[in-house]
Amino acid sequence: MSSMMPWEPSHDIVSLRDMMDRLFEDAFVTPRGALTTRGGELALDMYETKDDVVVRTALPGVKPEDVDITITGDTLTIRGETQQQDEDKEGNYLRRERSYGEFVRSITLPSGLQVDKADASFNNGELTLKIPKSEQAKPKSIKVKPK
Repeated sequence: MSSMMPWEPSHDIVSLRDMMDRLFEDAFVTPRGALTTRGGELALDMYETKDDVVVRTALPGVKPEDVDITITGDTLTIRGETQQQDEDKEGNYLRRERSYGEFVRSITLPSGLQVDKADASFNNGELTLKIPKSEQAKPKSIKVKPK
């Protein structure tokens, strides 16, 4: 025998309201542009190699001298600003999606890095930051000896 649950219209109304809130937040409140993720943060990739932790982010239209990178403790912060081009006064925009202004992203780095030896490069609008691992943080291989 199956049990029937009574219909609660208030659950559907709350669900609809939550969906509408998310829709308006995504469309009008959350800053999003070429440099950001859906959450409004600077989009980046972080991965590790045998010797380094590498952080990469695309910064199209940003000059290298307009990017500020700081590492305080285990927190990496990338900050900069995108400048708006001169607005076209003669035409009416049919679509305007690019955002301009300050961007900032802070992430926690793994422990055991030599932040004083970090190296940043900028090539074709992509920032690459390499932070070497300390000797203690590098993986060590231990051979098993037969008895």
